[in-house]
Amino acid sequence: MGSSNSPESQANPPATTEATPCDARFLPPAWVHQTLRSGIVIPAHPLALTVNRKLDERRQRALSRYYLAAGAKGLAVGSHTSQFAIRRPEHGLFQPMLELAAITAQEHDERTASKTVLISGLCGETAQAMAEAKLARDLGYHVGMISLAALPQANDDQLIAHCAAIADVIPIFGFYMQTAVGGRELSQGFWRRLAEIPNLVGIKMAPFNRYQTLDVLRGVADSGRADEIALYTGNDDNIICDLLTPFEIASKAKTIPLRIVGGLLGHWACWTQKAVEQLRQCHAARDNAALYPQLLQLAAQVTECNAALFDVRNQFAGCIAGIHYVLKEQGLLQNLIFLDPREQLSPGQQEEIDRVRATYPHLNDDPFVAEHLDQWLA
Repeated sequence: MGSSNSPESQANPPATTEATPCDARFLPPAWVHQTLRSGIVIPAHPLALTVNRKLDERRQRALSRYYLAAGAKGLAVGSHTSQFAIRRPEHGLFQPMLELAAITAQEHDERTASKTVLISGLCGETAQAMAEAKLARDLGYHVGMISLAALPQANDDQLIAHCAAIADVIPIFGFYMQTAVGGRELSQGFWRRLAEIPNLVGIKMAPFNRYQTLDVLRGVADSGRADEIALYTGNDDNIICDLLTPFEIASKAKTIPLRIVGGLLGHWACWTQKAVEQLRQCHAARDNAALYPQLLQLAAQVTECNAALFDVRNQFAGCIAGIHYVLKEQGLLQNLIFLDPREQLSPGQQEEIDRVRATYPHLNDDPFVAEHLDQWLA
């Protein structure tokens, strides 16, 4: 996903951390592997701001409570949907945002006897990304999802060295971000080598491109670690079909079956209760082919909604604002204020979101939010 935020490569690392690896590789608990491999809903967490562009802690916590109450089993904080500018010294919101989400998830887990997977976005060149990884690990995050947008000229050797260094600090999630909004093209060979890093636990595929998505799958199949790596869709334009497709990848020695098991999505930062239902239906369809026609119809409806939310007509200029607009209409957010004042809904985008919201009421969770909003804001 993309916005008008300044490039992450210009952001500064947290001042309180050191860019040094741990003495020993930090491994995730077994339950993290098991949960990710089972396939879960992971919303990409937005940022709640006051009218003065300060962190709105009450509504920030309400968002986390909403996602967890809706059935999400993971939270991704500090990625694009969180606004990359949280890292800038004049805002200083990277650490506070991660802390609030971790505290809220811990409270939820203690109250419900559950376990939430916490994923932190990691940005910048190696020193910055390692500093962010150490901070996230110290705050209780289980995985770091690496954006490579800050390394547009790096070759595969340099990219793999970058990722391997971070993997010594925290288990990592690969991330293929679409080139239209700041990502870079990545080779099939890169994905094979990335998958060979022992502390890689998953990959989010979000190139919004079927050929590049297949590059990731082929790389994983050739790595010999296909059974160990959790594959997640970030293709907000193709969510349901990604989750339904039984991929058969021809590798050097044999055909490797692969499944995209869950989603880590900006789209799922709103209408999250319905996302949980949709993922459950996709999992059920694996053993019941009769569900496929209904789900393929649903797939087209979800993609139409995403076109409005992500402002496809305007090259994704309003993709963050679109998610915020829905959350504001539901009462979870108080305003449409962003760190970058240029961030806003595009002309006609509000009307388009209102249209799909009215056309497909079965895809929104307005009644669920209305029932629990006061509780989450308390």
